Amino acid sequence: MITDTLLADLHSHTTASDGVLTPSELVERAIEKGVQMLAITDHDTVAGLAEAHQFNQQHETPLQLIDGVEISTRWNNFDIHIVGLNMDKENSILLNFLTRQRELREERAQEIGNRLAKAGIEGAYDGAKKFAAGAAISRGHYARWLAENGYAKDMPSVFKRYLARGKTGYVPNNWADMANAIDIIHQTGGVAVLAHPSGYKLSAKWLKRLVREYKEAGGDAMEVVLGQQSIDDRANLVALSHLNNLAGSIGSDFHFPSNWIELGKNLFQPAGVQWVWQTESWTERT
Repeated sequence: MITDTLLADLHSHTTASDGVLTPSELVERAIEKGVQMLAITDHDTVAGLAEAHQFNQQHETPLQLIDGVEISTRWNNFDIHIVGLNMDKENSILLNFLTRQRELREERAQEIGNRLAKAGIEGAYDGAKKFAAGAAISRGHYARWLAENGYAKDMPSVFKRYLARGKTGYVPNNWADMANAIDIIHQTGGVAVLAHPSGYKLSAKWLKRLVREYKEAGGDAMEVVLGQQSIDDRANLVALSHLNNLAGSIGSDFHFPSNWIELGKNLFQPAGVQWVWQTESWTERT
């Protein structure tokens, strides 16, 4: 029986997108960190899920592994990410949609490379492509290349200097509409979760609007517990989830081992939240 004391991490990434651990390595690390329920939510792909399940089954681990994906969407010219959880990863509707998403990612990646080249930073596209190792190129791959080549001291600094909105290498998104992504998740039997709502650097007014319109578009849940957040931020997100009748979700958004973001770390569950795995939509799939 699943209880509120379950250590869940429902937002993580592998080498199938912009993480640095393979799906097998991610599963192994999650177990080492005491995670009991893990969702792998790579950007616009489910390519890493088969390997993760194979490893989990072969080693007969106690980990409950959830199929997931993180879909890039647009909302009022903002990049908004919607996590799909517990969906049918082999559904042709989902797979066709994600193929188109990756095509859009490639178009954007090439334009980022072009803009950086015009600013005198040559070779960024090829460098990011090498880091991607066959996965769709993301800003994270660009950040790794730029940091390693001395354009900034670390990846967060790269984003602030080159890849954030209004900076040299920023390219406006061309993703699917938020409501479309939610619909695709529902069509494939999944639950839609608004990812890291406080991470978009919206004003309080715009954040409330985002959450409200996300709910109106059919959203089921939102992340209220993040790997890195203040007590006030957590309380605010919980309040917004209650206000909009959304279930709560929880995730580290793990990409690579670090001192500040780790699988299962700081994912304390406040009382009074209906967690996404407790909802009727979730239990119908399990």
